[in-house]
Amino acid sequence: MQLVDSNTLFFILILIFSVIVHEVAHGYAAHSLGDPTARLAGRLTLNPIPHIDLFGSILIPAFLVLTNAGILFGWAKPVPYNPYNLKNQRWGEALVAFAGPGTNLLIAVIFAFIVRFFGTLLSPQALSLAGAIILINLFLGLFNLIPIPPFDGYTVLSRALSYRHAFALRAFEQRVRSWGPVGLLVVLFLFITLLSGPFANLVFLLFHLLVGG
Repeated sequence: MQLVDSNTLFFILILIFSVIVHEVAHGYAAHSLGDPTARLAGRLTLNPIPHIDLFGSILIPAFLVLTNAGILFGWAKPVPYNPYNLKNQRWGEALVAFAGPGTNLLIAVIFAFIVRFFGTLLSPQALSLAGAIILINLFLGLFNLIPIPPFDGYTVLSRALSYRHAFALRAFEQRVRSWGPVGLLVVLFLFITLLSGPFANLVFLLFHLLVGG
């Protein structure tokens, strides 16, 4: 019995590449702001081996596929960086956090531009590839911008606020991060049960607006 068809494997490969690009973007943003931690750790590379996270890159995507959860999501090992090395101490952490989802959204826009204006020149296989890249990167970019810990959107929000207003948010973030994978599972479960439908509708709406379909 074939548990995973070729289309699903195709999506998983695009997902893995997209989450790796997401993490590398964090590393390059930190490096450009003066922090060499990611470079010294060998994480400024598209080679998937240093980035693969057993839990987020393999087990969670496989679980979502095998249970027909209706969404496909995952993550790579977070790229390390030292916020105290950042030249811009006021906005540096927010910029580093935004770099990951921002890169995913930029990839989605670039491929949507190709489909919208050059789609008639592409083969059906190329259109299918571009469509999958757009959808997955839209999903990753928007999902990671949701302002709940431990996602990038929460970091952007908490670092953009004044210290007085951000203190409570940062304390809550540290508490959630201390839960480790359990915290991520709770957030993912709540998302699937409460928000996956409306969120998917938003992603497909943006997809059609971008490609002009």
